Amino acid sequence: EVMGAKLAVAQMNAKGGILGRQVELLVEDSANDVGTGVQKARKLIERYQVTFMIGDVNSGIAAAIAQVTAEKKILHIVSGGHTDSITGKDCKWNVFRVCNTTRMEANSVSSVLFSKYGKKWHFITPDYAFGHTLYDACTDDLKKLGGTVTGNELTPLGTTDFSAYLIKARAANPDVMILLVQGSDMINCLKQVVQFGLNRQIHVAGTQQELESLAALPPEARIGIWMFEWYWKQPGVVGVEKFVADVRKVNGGKVPTARHWFGYVSAMSFALIANQEKNIDAVKLAAALENFELPDDVKLQPNKCYYRKGDHQLMTSAFVGEAQSKGTDDPEDLYRVDEVIPGDKTAPAVGETGCTIQWPA
Repeated sequence: EVMGAKLAVAQMNAKGGILGRQVELLVEDSANDVGTGVQKARKLIERYQVTFMIGDVNSGIAAAIAQVTAEKKILHIVSGGHTDSITGKDCKWNVFRVCNTTRMEANSVSSVLFSKYGKKWHFITPDYAFGHTLYDACTDDLKKLGGTVTGNELTPLGTTDFSAYLIKARAANPDVMILLVQGSDMINCLKQVVQFGLNRQIHVAGTQQELESLAALPPEARIGIWMFEWYWKQPGVVGVEKFVADVRKVNGGKVPTARHWFGYVSAMSFALIANQEKNIDAVKLAAALENFELPDDVKLQPNKCYYRKGDHQLMTSAFVGEAQSKGTDDPEDLYRVDEVIPGDKTAPAVGETGCTIQWPA
């Protein structure tokens, strides 16, 4: 995400920056800790007097930072924190989000998994805000479809040994084992699923999958139906080929992932709206961002992509498909996209999100 934001800043500065001034990107590490994240956010605002804020990748930290940015009247884009409440019951006038909500993720794949794999699901869920809201979204969808939950294994963040959870999942005899874990937890879990041969007995799938995780897995563990929040291989879609080439130049030749795109869109949104409005006032820009549609060379996807008025959630697509053990014509093409579903179809209505935006007096 930081690399994507840096690329955006370099591009905007080459075109005159924001309101004719060069943009400087300051980066702090929240250390995956709420207290540290809040402290760093206050430092950036009070000491360095930042105009805009991006972050955090951790939903709990993003929500805590949002309280600070709202109080300090700083326009804030959450790049990679997915928990529903950020653009739901805890929404703020100044906070917008680029990545999908957990509800959008679940809605994009639930019917496909139900029709293709079966109606009895067992969950491996990370035990923190993101995992809990994602589990709730999936189980709500499953109930509507007429399926059943055979169990839910709550796993601490940073789990390396999933054997006890996988044994319980196998004993429950589901049709599908749904992996909601992310990052290194996803990598460890999928490796062990294959080592135990569970994928030969139970269908393995999930919601959000990431290219970083697939790339870190052995080929035999790249399995299952998932959703990507953005994918680099989109033949014929305006701007994607250039973006891939630009990222490869700064990323050791590797293609961009959804995370690069999150950072890029977050930073570009500030420049686009400030230069359009010829202003950097947070309240004016937040109002202007409502229903603001991203241009082709920033959205980098076929569907309409805009910040929805009412909850400030970006209506971005879900790239639904299946993991591939290896790329056919490119070694980094580890995912086959079967359908690109617009955010308007995966997002619940604003009235169902619990968001009521309170603007400052």
